[in-house]
Amino acid sequence: MIDRFTFPIILLAAGQSRRMRGRDKLLEDVDGVPLIRAQAQKARVATSGSVIVALPPRPHPRYEALDGLDVTCLPVPDADTGMNASLRRSVAALPKDTPCVMVLLGDLPDLEVSDLCKVARAVDLTSDTQIWRGATAQGAPGHPIVFRNTLFDAFATLKGDSGGREVVARAQGHVALIPLPDNRARGDLDTPEDWAAWRKARD
Repeated sequence: MIDRFTFPIILLAAGQSRRMRGRDKLLEDVDGVPLIRAQAQKARVATSGSVIVALPPRPHPRYEALDGLDVTCLPVPDADTGMNASLRRSVAALPKDTPCVMVLLGDLPDLEVSDLCKVARAVDLTSDTQIWRGATAQGAPGHPIVFRNTLFDAFATLKGDSGGREVVARAQGHVALIPLPDNRARGDLDTPEDWAAWRKARD
């Protein structure tokens, strides 16, 4: 049985897949569905809170890939300026009383619902921790990341494609790493070669 949590998830899915040479990595087939749909489904199972999916402006086939799912599609008109536009706009869209939010990358196909829930279970809002972050089995920091609401204001001024590193740096000394199996927390697939190797390893 899944131990669901209640706070929201932001799924970052507005990138342009520039390194895929014409293919869209978020529409790659994973177990019979597009990756973006698989990731959104995991998020929807893991939390009873809202799931916000940051997307490129319409029209875009990623919207069709999400048809029928109980998620909020958030168009990011300046998505081409980098990931921070998605973070800035998604955090701004959260309800004012949101205690914390999980940020999930769209291109980590090996992450499982149990991984999201494990990171969420580590969240202790009575502590002085500000970030709870998935890590590899060897301890390298990765995703998903839960940000406490005390950091939300820091997202408002983010620009570029740093992926929110400034916000993580602001919480230095108050970050908890939660080890997840193998390399799931960092196993992003950015190129056709990455995808080919990943599929070969699964055969």
